[in-house]
Amino acid sequence: MTDAKPAPQKKTLLQTLAFFGERRSLVMLGLGFASGLPFMLIFDTLSLWLRDAGLSLAVIGFFSLATLSFSFKFLWAPLIDRTKLPVLHGLVGHRRAWMLVCQAVIILGLLAISGVNPAANLPLMAAIAVIVGFATATQDIVIDAWRIEVVDADRQGQMAVAVQWGYRGAMIMAGAVPLILAERFGWNISYLVMAGVMLIGVVSTLAAPREEAHAIRPIHIDGVNQPKVLEIIEWLVRLAILVVGALLVGSGLSGDASLLSKLAGGDALAEAWKAKPNGIWLQLAGVLAGLAVIVVAAWPIPRVKTKPGVYLSTALYSPLKEFLTRFSGVAGLILAAICVYRVSDFVLNIMNPFYRDMGFSLTEIAEIRKVFGIIASMAGVFLGGVVVARFGLMRALIVGAFAQPISNLMFALLAMSGHSVPMLFASICIDNIAGGVAGTALIAYMSSLTTAGFTATQYALFSSLYALPGKLIASQSGRIVEASAEAAEHGGPIGALKGLFTRLPPESFTAAGAKLGVSAPAMAAGYTAFFLYTALIGVVAIVLSFLVAVRQPRHAAAKAAEEEPDAAQA
Repeated sequence: MTDAKPAPQKKTLLQTLAFFGERRSLVMLGLGFASGLPFMLIFDTLSLWLRDAGLSLAVIGFFSLATLSFSFKFLWAPLIDRTKLPVLHGLVGHRRAWMLVCQAVIILGLLAISGVNPAANLPLMAAIAVIVGFATATQDIVIDAWRIEVVDADRQGQMAVAVQWGYRGAMIMAGAVPLILAERFGWNISYLVMAGVMLIGVVSTLAAPREEAHAIRPIHIDGVNQPKVLEIIEWLVRLAILVVGALLVGSGLSGDASLLSKLAGGDALAEAWKAKPNGIWLQLAGVLAGLAVIVVAAWPIPRVKTKPGVYLSTALYSPLKEFLTRFSGVAGLILAAICVYRVSDFVLNIMNPFYRDMGFSLTEIAEIRKVFGIIASMAGVFLGGVVVARFGLMRALIVGAFAQPISNLMFALLAMSGHSVPMLFASICIDNIAGGVAGTALIAYMSSLTTAGFTATQYALFSSLYALPGKLIASQSGRIVEASAEAAEHGGPIGALKGLFTRLPPESFTAAGAKLGVSAPAMAAGYTAFFLYTALIGVVAIVLSFLVAVRQPRHAAAKAAEEEPDAAQA
């Protein structure tokens, strides 16, 4: 495209809301539901069935390995971008054809699970669960690609709202309805019904507007002469190496080395992998080593052109190369902003212990988090979509960046308030609203960074890796709180915070402080210091968001100016 696009007109609130009644938005709601339903059924609800069947927790935990496919889905996303499905491609288009195939596998898988007795045939159920998990991850790749390609950039916020609403609605339903059905009719009937509910995804796919003609980027292997036998052997070797790399990456991102330990290291590796706090470094090493192995698997043989080498290097590297070339000069800044953007939210992985240490009952926590928290989260998602639509991607990115550290400071105020249910309500609601706004802004922004032909691969890469820095820092959250509490007990800058907690009720932080060997005010000061620290991480995201908002449009304008003379000469 050589002509500069006019700036999109600011939409009125009525125009923004009207989109949620349009066909694309309603279809997106159904597709989001189809994405969340099998995920919850396989990776959460199924564990209850297995427990009812008398299986051990160790065996049930092994089923979580089915989630590995979500951690490295960017590896087969190029296949989705490049492969046309026979017959269906011509009938319904590239993306919808893949959706229908994935949904067919998921429905057949759920039907198969409904006919299995896990106590008598556990290996079969495990195999089916892995297949359904793989099909679900693949469906997510395709749904994200369709969502991005079917609307322009200024509608991505509303589409992000619809997919998240559908997804969360499915998770709520899949977490409750199957349990009620199982109580009355048994688990087999429950999963049979859920297989039928999955038809919502099929109907949504058939009702979905067809995206524009999908352009498949060519891979030039003309003139490459290689004996067929050697080509097959090379493919097998490269794919084996890719599987090892994927296993390392998946084990690192999921924090579970159970399958990896079966191949090397044994139980000692699995235990060290999960050990706190130092296991995270093994997980990070696993991710980095896995990526290095993947690079080796796809790297062309020096001075020898082979079909597998050309195909894999082009399929895996071209999407990243295209992104780096298109955003040359700002690509590093964009990736840094994506990686840091949600860190201040991801590190809050100790909130349940925090609420308990403050003296809140399990009922108080459950009622506010599970009821009002969900409502606030969905409201935040909706508000994020409105902000993106009305103010544009860059401003929405900045708003989301500000929202997260502000919500973290609310928890510092909660710590100072002691056992206050109204303050707990306010803190959780504000945090969920802020997270919804930030999450929607980031989804819309990452969607805008993709390009035709590489949509599935590039978005899968962004969504697979953006949470890694947050996970690394989150692993140290408990240590930071305890170290800060111990430092506060002995004075210093953190010790000055103890003066804020002289009137705490006796149930707040007393027991937690006693376990650590510090006073209740010192324990409260440790938590407060942690929340201030997470807010400072959010400041980094704010700075990076401002830099991206300034430099990316300048880069786009400069690139457009460079292309204009070339277009005129042509």
